[in-house]
Amino acid sequence: MGIAAPTSFLCVIRQDCGNKFAAGTSHKRDRLRPMTSSLILPFARRAWRVARTEIVALTALFIVAAGIMTFVELADDMTEADGRAFDQTVLLAMRPGGSTDGWGPPWLETAALDLTALGGIAVLGLFAVIVVLFLVLQRKRLSALLLVLGLAGGVALSEGLKAIFERDRPPEAFRAVETINASFPSGHALLSAVFYLSIGVMLTRAFPRRRFKAYVLGVALLLTLIVGLTRVYLAAHWATDVLAGWSIGAAWAMALWLVAYSVQRRQAVHTGGPHDETLPDEPITDRHPRVIGE
Repeated sequence: MGIAAPTSFLCVIRQDCGNKFAAGTSHKRDRLRPMTSSLILPFARRAWRVARTEIVALTALFIVAAGIMTFVELADDMTEADGRAFDQTVLLAMRPGGSTDGWGPPWLETAALDLTALGGIAVLGLFAVIVVLFLVLQRKRLSALLLVLGLAGGVALSEGLKAIFERDRPPEAFRAVETINASFPSGHALLSAVFYLSIGVMLTRAFPRRRFKAYVLGVALLLTLIVGLTRVYLAAHWATDVLAGWSIGAAWAMALWLVAYSVQRRQAVHTGGPHDETLPDEPITDRHPRVIGE
């Protein structure tokens, strides 16, 4: 009996400790279970937001790389027989019979003459002044600065590349408009891609619904396409000139967006420098830099 008592006493202690340990473990498990379940949805949303942000940035980087590679390929084809044959085929299709009379009814050429001005430096400069002043009034100084740099850089790219390649325009007998410099790449196509795509991407941040974002980007792409197509229709450029202008213009526009994205990510941590402010009467729903396409 003297030995059995301590043994029973030890068993009781062990059983009591075991019950307490099991109760403590169960209590912790019960306390952690609702915390974990309550964090699953916010964590999933945060992970999806980060993934979508990175996908958008990678897509922009892909467009930059694809635009540059396309431009290099077009510049190479420009001097080869296949490239020249393609340009001649398109020119003769737009100007059948080798004259200044374009394909289609007479009003089509009149409309093309009006629409092609949407890519001219005078019209784009006027639009740029209007948009930049509006952005400044809205305290979107970063967007205003990047738009000015984008258009100025587009002009420098256009004139610099024209000076390098010095390609002749289509024969004067085909042309329906006056031209003043080299042909490759098309300055109208390049500048319209830079300006309208940049504006379209900026405006997507102002609309919460996807169909509005899609509409804005669709209009920007449509205007860019119209300007380029009218340059070919009016025989102001070879078809490869316009394709090269579109490719390098889109690459430049996306490069500017990547700069804006990087600056906004940095300014989310470090303040200072030009940035886009939120006006007092606008609801602030997120303190992180907004992502184009959100």
